[in-house]
This record gives sequence, C-alpha cells and structure tokens, in this order.
Amino acid sequence: MKATYDAEVDVLRLVFSSEPVDESDEEKPGIIIDYDANGQIVSIEILDASKRAEKPFTFEYAVVGKAA
Repeated sequence: MKATYDAEVDVLRLVFSSEPVDESDEEKPGIIIDYDANGQIVSIEILDASKRAEKPFTFEYAVVGKAA
C-alpha cells in the first residue's frame, strides 16, 4: 500500500494495487474510488484533502492482529 499527498492540488491518494484502473466512481463528492477489471479497489483519491482530514500530510500505519 502507498499513500501520497500532493499539497499543490490538495489530493490524498491511497494506492492498494498496481493493477490498471478499469473504472472510477465518485462515490461521494470529492471521493474517487478506482477499480480494476475484476471490481477490486485499486486506489482511493480524496480531493480537497486538507478540508476533509486534520493532517493529510501525515500518515500513521498499524497492523492489528495477524498479518495475512
């Protein structure tokens, strides 16, 4: 998984897979979910991230329980 924040355009992107994007849906205004050909989530983009998240430029990651 990879997370990037582009301060110039205020977009936070979470990438879960390197598969090519087949379809994108804006589930809610400003939240774009990209899917591969099998319907699996490839990435999530959050537009105007600084207005939606307290600190979009920081990232905390934790694994809870057993890793697969």
